[in-house]
Amino acid sequence: MANPINASEAFPLWDNEPIDNAFTFTKPNNSLDHAVVTEVSRPWLLSFASAATPSNGRAVLILGGGGYTQLMVGREGVAVAKWLSTIGFRAFVLIHRFPNAQSSPKAPIDDARRALNIIQEKGFATNGLGVCGLSSGGHLAASLLASYPSAWTSPASSANLPKLDFAIIGYAPISTNAKGRTIIPDKAPLEPPEKQALYDALQPDVQLLDDVPPTFIVYAGNDEVVPVVNAYRLAEGLWKKGTQVELHVFADAPHGFGLDTAELPVSTWPGLCEAWLRQKGLLD
Repeated sequence: MANPINASEAFPLWDNEPIDNAFTFTKPNNSLDHAVVTEVSRPWLLSFASAATPSNGRAVLILGGGGYTQLMVGREGVAVAKWLSTIGFRAFVLIHRFPNAQSSPKAPIDDARRALNIIQEKGFATNGLGVCGLSSGGHLAASLLASYPSAWTSPASSANLPKLDFAIIGYAPISTNAKGRTIIPDKAPLEPPEKQALYDALQPDVQLLDDVPPTFIVYAGNDEVVPVVNAYRLAEGLWKKGTQVELHVFADAPHGFGLDTAELPVSTWPGLCEAWLRQKGLLD
């Protein structure tokens, strides 16, 4: 498993062990574009660069979804990395641990914070650094814009974060899974308990740091899995911090629309995002 997902480079987060047996993934129909990580014992950071597009000196950390019980590393990881690398970014897909009995509620956020530091330390983000998260990965991305829970102890190597220049967040359960903030009456706690504990501890819309970067937000108005109120909560929280927000809500789109929902208006969102990045001076 020396290069299991065809990355340009791969970096371990917490040790120097080889990537072999670090995580388990499947490829439905033998397609990497739909690969799903089902177990993670040791998290890794996978780097993607375009051979055809010169680097703009900026990097982006990509956090795929999967409900914190699996990771849609193909559709919401590698596919996003390919897109962003073709417009000049060095793209990094994180294979993070899940909040469960084998790790802890804070494992994903510790892994994501460590990944940002690795990207910065290795000199991949000389002109800027951003984060892109979809679905549960969007919750994780938004958590990087928020205060680290005071009840948790952060590993020294991920305690301080480099400055983020932008965030891209799509169809993420920002806070409607948290106890006391659901919109479904008497909503049962999520399983496993560590997953519910993560959502309870990290509610980014009300825990945002003071210096949060410009953020692009995209959701489906009729999403039955992640209610669109999450988009409004996050946008309101960002506005209160004085942050510039680009918010797009498409009336009709499936949850997990990613980059491959053809023939629907939502398929235009990557182009809208590119225009926004260019307006912010993040595309050369």
